[in-house]
Amino acid sequence: MRKWLACTSVLLSVIVSTNAWAWWIFGPTYDITPAKALNLSVKDFSGKTSNLNPYVLELGLKAYACARQRGYDSRQVLTIIDYSMPAVEPRMWVIDLKHLHVKYNELVAHGEKSGDMTGKYFSNNMNSHQSSLGVFLTANSYYGNDGYALRLRGLEPGYNDNALKRAIVFHGANYVSANRVMSQGQLGRSWGCPALAKNMAKPTIDTIKDGTLVFAYAPQGDYLRHSAYLHCSA
Repeated sequence: MRKWLACTSVLLSVIVSTNAWAWWIFGPTYDITPAKALNLSVKDFSGKTSNLNPYVLELGLKAYACARQRGYDSRQVLTIIDYSMPAVEPRMWVIDLKHLHVKYNELVAHGEKSGDMTGKYFSNNMNSHQSSLGVFLTANSYYGNDGYALRLRGLEPGYNDNALKRAIVFHGANYVSANRVMSQGQLGRSWGCPALAKNMAKPTIDTIKDGTLVFAYAPQGDYLRHSAYLHCSA
């Protein structure tokens, strides 16, 4: 009996220590409607939130609520990328809204023509090698030239609706890692894709694939003024 209890205790401690999964197993569940999403703030979430800009979260939730009103994403998962932050800092958050929990906070690269340390220039054009802003819907995962990857469907005409044609996808890359940050003081850059660390590509993609929402932010006045998802008329 003591041996069984000891094994059970060890197993539970391992599960609880694995933060990303423990909250999913043991945490309370919420039904975050579009209206409720608009009233959330950083303090409502558990997990890695200390580096999440409250203003960026507010915009992401506003875009999320609008997308939900338009019939997107029944799984209540929102990914936010803040390209205004330095690439050497974890600037992508995968947020499980059902549990009000930040599941992942990861490094992510931007396009080689979008800027050096931060994303400054964005495009929806073919062969621009720039990242795109706005609201995306995740599509299917697949294995391609960069290994395990995830297609993105841009939902905002003029800003990101060429994402599928441009092959803007989540994928892992050797030039994205904490070791590279420590040794070189920077990440490499993509051809416009939000590239992830190799070891985080599969768990992240498996969490957000097949119809969840992604909001990519930068302080670009034209986008912020004209995005149909930030000024919703669903």
